[in-house]
Amino acid sequence: MSTNERVPLYQQIQDYIRDIIAVEEMKTGDRIPTEKELMERFQVSKITVANALTGLANEQVITRVPGKGSFVADKGSRNGAPSSVAATLSRGGSAEGRALTGLIGLVMPSIDDYFAIRLIEGIQRTLGAEGYRCMIVLSGGKLEKEKAAIKELKALGAEGLLIFPVDEEHYNEEILSMKFEGYPFVLMDRHLPGVETHFIASDGRQGVRLAIDHLWELGHREIAICSDSPLLTVTVQERIEGYIAALKDKGALINPAHMITGFTLAESLKESEGHPLFRYIRNRMATAYISLNGRLGVHIYQMARQAGLDVPGDVSIVSFDDPTSIVEEFSIFTHINQFEREMGVKAAGKLLEVIRGERNAKHFDKTLIEPRLVIRQTSGANRQR
Repeated sequence: MSTNERVPLYQQIQDYIRDIIAVEEMKTGDRIPTEKELMERFQVSKITVANALTGLANEQVITRVPGKGSFVADKGSRNGAPSSVAATLSRGGSAEGRALTGLIGLVMPSIDDYFAIRLIEGIQRTLGAEGYRCMIVLSGGKLEKEKAAIKELKALGAEGLLIFPVDEEHYNEEILSMKFEGYPFVLMDRHLPGVETHFIASDGRQGVRLAIDHLWELGHREIAICSDSPLLTVTVQERIEGYIAALKDKGALINPAHMITGFTLAESLKESEGHPLFRYIRNRMATAYISLNGRLGVHIYQMARQAGLDVPGDVSIVSFDDPTSIVEEFSIFTHINQFEREMGVKAAGKLLEVIRGERNAKHFDKTLIEPRLVIRQTSGANRQR
């Protein structure tokens, strides 16, 4: 492997831009190559290019103008005080230089399911034990609200942030900026492809494999996987990859029609009768369904009952997360336990380590929690064999 191959792609882009500024003797205000040109030259995604340019902007090598491009920054600013990145790294990533407020910010899309409630319980328990308080801001799954939440919490003096990020296809530049500023944060459940950050989640691929193995042993061969996420999030994509890999390992043919994604749920059960998913269930296109979130699992259960089908006699359901009860023993759903409380505990603990300078500022940890299959009442033997 060549030395260049060992250098991260975003750093190769940064080195390239520094070189052309020096070799071509570019002056303040001269335009550097566009994002599209850099994407084509290095064969990388937009997020990798944005990662590189955000770093150069924080080092005051370039100036970024929204809608117009990136330009060579004033040399005086580059030769003066050290950049925010260098200053942060010299502190070892610690909280030195920032006010010690005891406040931690938590940015979540919503708290309308037990997954979120359990996650927050783990976070608050860990932070409270260490004398920190937590402020929660909801993004509603909207990128602009997420950006505003990050800015608001930083302005309020939060020492660090825990973020359940919006879909990665529309990445948040505020998160990239925090990375280059050395501002402490940890991402939960989702990560930004191509960007190294502290990240904690359940192993989605393994979770789907557990569901497939269970349903396969029960005799199911027509197994559908369902997600009502409007976009193919990194979490959904990884689980679908796990679904395909698990079926291939069993020698099964992959039926694209069984990968049901990108839809929205009807407001009421009565309205759901015209829903494509309802027709799919009613027509018994599959004998088992894997739901990628608990709320959708409940909808599939209700649709099956509405179509006159018995669960698990006619249709089996395995849901990610337990949708029916915060007390495990009262659950009726066979589900993939992602250990949300443990995820919250680990995320909060990791963030406190970063704040206290107990982690190498240049090293980022990716932690995957091993999921577990919990067998309850919504899965049973396939009667259609």
